[in-house]
Amino acid sequence: MMIGVIGLGLIGGSMAKAINGLKDHNVYGYDIDHTIVRKAVLVNAIEEELTPEMIPLCDLLIIALYPKDAVAFVDKYADVIKKDAVIMDTCGVKRCVYDGIKPIVDTHDFWYIGGHPMAGIEHAGFDHAKKSLFRDASMILLPMTGTPIEVVDRTKRLIEKIGFTSIQIAEPDEHDEVIAFTSQLAHVLSSAYIKSPTALKHDGFSAGSYKDMTRVANLNEDMWTELFLENPDNLADEIDGLITRLGEYSLAIRENDEQALHDLLKEGRERKTLIDKECF
Repeated sequence: MMIGVIGLGLIGGSMAKAINGLKDHNVYGYDIDHTIVRKAVLVNAIEEELTPEMIPLCDLLIIALYPKDAVAFVDKYADVIKKDAVIMDTCGVKRCVYDGIKPIVDTHDFWYIGGHPMAGIEHAGFDHAKKSLFRDASMILLPMTGTPIEVVDRTKRLIEKIGFTSIQIAEPDEHDEVIAFTSQLAHVLSSAYIKSPTALKHDGFSAGSYKDMTRVANLNEDMWTELFLENPDNLADEIDGLITRLGEYSLAIRENDEQALHDLLKEGRERKTLIDKECF
């Protein structure tokens, strides 16, 4: 298969490195920063730069851009995309991308499968991309209604070959609702947590829990601002719910209500145990 990767950041670069190591697949890549493209060629992440003239030859286009840019790319090149080719984005929100791409797909002869790789690190950019990033990770696939099962299966087999061991099929509304909790809320919480004045004098007083809580505060604010604002209802509801629950802990502590605090902590531990049993 001839595969084009548009956007050679952490996710796109890792996709290119992982797929280009497979037999029977040739990967070509594009990035707005041509220095990154040259580096990707030098480290064998891609065969060569993906030019506009090569897009009609690609069997699969992986669009690793911000949501609005992903939709704009498909719109720009829709008329030259190969018949029966698959377009897969890797955006962290899906309703806006799905709604933007669907009218384009409806009037053309290619397929769209939304994708969200549940893998990442606290660093961005091609320099941190690695072919092992997706090992034992989960991939959420969102095939557009009407996509043939064989097209979905072919895409599924490819991503399994690069390390994904859990494939979840979802609808855009479901995806954005759940991801607001599992990913977006964690980034908001980490960003707010690290702003405590005490953070400036914590040296020597922190261990694993501090590192876990602050890891994703080292985020790309350009990307996450767009992701948050493309999922405002779900994320705001999660933030408001967290504020309410934190208020219960604060009240119990300020009023020295030992029983209430004990019960809150017990409820949290039991919820974690239950979720671990059901989900892992």
